[in-house]
Amino acid sequence: MSAPTPTTGDLAWVLTPLLELPGVQHAVVATGDGLVEGASPGLDRASGERVAAMTATLHAAARAFTTAFTDVEAPRLAQTVVESDQGFAIVVPAGNNTTLALFAEPGAKLGDIAYQMQVQVTALTRAMNAPARQPDTAARP
Repeated sequence: MSAPTPTTGDLAWVLTPLLELPGVQHAVVATGDGLVEGASPGLDRASGERVAAMTATLHAAARAFTTAFTDVEAPRLAQTVVESDQGFAIVVPAGNNTTLALFAEPGAKLGDIAYQMQVQVTALTRAMNAPARQPDTAARP
């Protein structure tokens, strides 16, 4: 396995283990309204912002699509996968108003990627729900 890949953005630390998986090319942490919270270094700012915006759009469309088939008004999505000749785009919910998205080449092992995405979602959710650190007043003179 290669050395950790640096990422950009406040929540980008969650992407490093995903970017180390064979075949994973890019990854983004995005808000539910399409803003970038973290992105892999291979994506320039404009591309990261487009991915984040499309992630929100894709998830909204997937919910509407599911509702059309099931008449359930607010289905909970586990993942949305788009397969193309270029590879796979995978989006998973990652806590309150957050999604994790990545792009992998056609030969990538989707089972391994899906598993690691869930591991990272758990870590991200735990970090986002952790209480804020309080200043240590005892250490000050």
